[in-house]
Amino acid sequence: MMQALSVWTGLPLSYLTISAAMVFVAGLVRGFAGFGLSAVLMASIVVFIPPVELIPVCFLLEAAASLAMFKGGLRDADRRTAFTLAVCSAVGVPLGLAATTSIPPDLSKLVALLLVLSLTILQLFKVSLTLFSTRYALPVTGLVAGVVTGLASIGGMVIALYVLASSHKARTMRGSLVLFLFCGMITSVVTLLFFGLLGEAAIHRGLLFAPIVLAGVFVGSKLFSRSLEHTYKRWCLCLLTVLAITGLVRVVFF
Repeated sequence: MMQALSVWTGLPLSYLTISAAMVFVAGLVRGFAGFGLSAVLMASIVVFIPPVELIPVCFLLEAAASLAMFKGGLRDADRRTAFTLAVCSAVGVPLGLAATTSIPPDLSKLVALLLVLSLTILQLFKVSLTLFSTRYALPVTGLVAGVVTGLASIGGMVIALYVLASSHKARTMRGSLVLFLFCGMITSVVTLLFFGLLGEAAIHRGLLFAPIVLAGVFVGSKLFSRSLEHTYKRWCLCLLTVLAITGLVRVVFF
């Protein structure tokens, strides 16, 4: 059975087992935080699955998680915030993709990660970030997130920073992130189809890992609803810090 799955997904048995474990962890993070699934996978199994192959798998798993979490996200989210961020981000993505021809990808990712890490650390130490409370902060954040997505594929971290800087309750923050990512599926599928990245191998892997990621989402959602809601913001900021540092290490040393 396992050998057949290995052949079907094109992954050696050891890689398949590790990938399945990390997919569950990524789902658990997504279920609790409302974001971070793709970032966790990009920080772990990318060592043996190239990014160009992993990105469409992440999309399929994000889609599964978004569909599973949509009802709760729609109920809890600040809908105006989520929809505005999604629309502005969709505008920014093609700008970022167009800029990739003139800006070295590693440089753009390095700058973006340093910015995210700096702002995250400031929030962790409860430094007031007035740039997130200005009149134009909402559309500008969405646009910047879209551009960063096109340049460095980390726009979700920018959105998370903005949402976590708000005064909303943890449940509203999480719901807004879930709703934003759900809306972002449309932009993502158009981009993947345009570049021909959604191939047979990605679909096979997505189908195999979807039940595993949904199990992780279920466990993570239960953790959020039961006892850890009061730690949500600090937990997410720590997660952003780890993801940003991991990304920086990959850019600089690999």
